[in-house]
Amino acid sequence: MEGVTDPAFRLMCKHFGADRVYSEFVSAEALVRSVKTTERKLTINEAERPVAIQLYGREPEAMAEAARIVEQAAPDLIDLNFGCPVKKVAGKGAGAGLLRDVPKMMAITRAVVQAVRVPVTAKTRLGWDADHKIIVELAEQLQDCGIRELAIHGRTRSQMYTGEADWALIGAVKNNPRMHIPIIGNGDVTTPERAAACFDRYGVDAIMVGRAAIGHPWIFQQMKHFLQTGQSMQEPDFDWQLEVLKRQVDDSIRWCGDERKGILHARRHLAASPTFKGIQNFRKTRVAILQADSRQELFEIIDHLSDSRQELQEPTDIQSGQRPGADCADTP
Repeated sequence: MEGVTDPAFRLMCKHFGADRVYSEFVSAEALVRSVKTTERKLTINEAERPVAIQLYGREPEAMAEAARIVEQAAPDLIDLNFGCPVKKVAGKGAGAGLLRDVPKMMAITRAVVQAVRVPVTAKTRLGWDADHKIIVELAEQLQDCGIRELAIHGRTRSQMYTGEADWALIGAVKNNPRMHIPIIGNGDVTTPERAAACFDRYGVDAIMVGRAAIGHPWIFQQMKHFLQTGQSMQEPDFDWQLEVLKRQVDDSIRWCGDERKGILHARRHLAASPTFKGIQNFRKTRVAILQADSRQELFEIIDHLSDSRQELQEPTDIQSGQRPGADCADTP
């Protein structure tokens, strides 16, 4: 979720019912070198608590030093990212790359746990590839090193985000009698019904939602409602969804302190939003959204979508083919 879970987006998710939010991942090496853009990721808004700052790196000493810096920002948790699969991270021996060097992963975990007082949690994957799904044993080792919770993405690093998440192995960790820390499941939870099924079938303590929240922050409200009532919420009105997305743009601009940077940061949420699913010939509009570099231009595109949808949905007079109230000047 790099470039996604900034404070503006986290507050939006919190508003719609997320129980906990996580920062973008923070490079330990960059933090130790006092890189300003990395230090900015430590910004926490009191309204978003509880919040975890997510840390990644490949050396125990640097991770411990970075954790002490993170602790000064007063997060509720420090989360160790042992699951990022992208090449620039995993290929350098950090993130999911540590699945190929478990002793170092344990050394990092112990170093961070001993360096700070704030609770330390971790997130990882099932293993490096299909032949090395080591998560059941790995979870025990991480627990023994002192982590307080473990989040598991139900894919290997080699899978990246392809195929289906294997929740059976997540359930195997949760039901391992040696495990006593909370287990959080992650992967392919995109609907309220799927969230409920994962709780029921695998007994996890919590569910982590990532990509499904991009452009759809009200998914947490929908999931909460279904989990509490067993009933699906009525899908929000199209214009209401547009207003939420526009608010997200404004929040991003305020957070970035610059209109163009805020637009660049937010428009990926718009382009990925399920709000626009099913709209005919949306590809051209999607490109326009991704190319817009001002608030006015972006909002004109969004407002045009609203106007076009209303025109398509307005009832017509069956006999004349006219819209109700239309005069002769409106007809060909």
